[in-house]
Amino acid sequence: MTWRTLRDFLLDLLFPPRCVGCGKVGVWVCQECLGGIRFIEEPRCGICGCPVDEGALCEHCANSQHSVDRIITVTDFSDLIQEMIHRFKYNQCTALAEPLVGLMFRYWVQHPLQVDCIIPVPLHPRRLQERGYNQAALLAEGLGERLGIPVLLDVLVRIKYTKPQVGLTAEERKENVRGAFACPHKTLIGKSVLLVDDVCTTGATLEACSVALKTAGATRVLGFTLARPMLGP
Repeated sequence: MTWRTLRDFLLDLLFPPRCVGCGKVGVWVCQECLGGIRFIEEPRCGICGCPVDEGALCEHCANSQHSVDRIITVTDFSDLIQEMIHRFKYNQCTALAEPLVGLMFRYWVQHPLQVDCIIPVPLHPRRLQERGYNQAALLAEGLGERLGIPVLLDVLVRIKYTKPQVGLTAEERKENVRGAFACPHKTLIGKSVLLVDDVCTTGATLEACSVALKTAGATRVLGFTLARPMLGP
């Protein structure tokens, strides 16, 4: 038993978990609340994944170049999903990784993808030390275990400490993460990569990661995230 598992066991014993959605005692999110989460439906832009009225691409993607080949997002940023991700990411509630991975897996079963490996969006070492874990890595590891796809944790690294993206405009987000990632080991030549993160807002972080991954030889990069704010029509 790891120290984190022991810590979580003791905390659950002293302070039993309550469903994030309805407050039911005994679980962090109950099956009824999970069952109410709806996946994002088509039509969606074939690159950024934003909802579109018609056609394969949104206006922005049709008129710009991208390193990321496609961004797939499981669900909208509903109140329940927002609270789950916030607690998972900032409140040390790593137990929520299991139901969140379950949502991603459930979506995958309905919309399977062909990839060679899974790579999480990395944190800068300073932020990883502050938080104690990388939420994207927990999601990637859980998904990889369920799918039987290898997870590569040390291939993509964050070499630039950036300020949080929250509150920045789309252009500021893009500039903030420009050159922030690198792949020091050339192990991705010819690989199709699933790039996992918790939230996609403008796609700037996924794009910056994809630049590094393709520079290292990856032929295809698919971003796969839990949620995004409502964008597009």
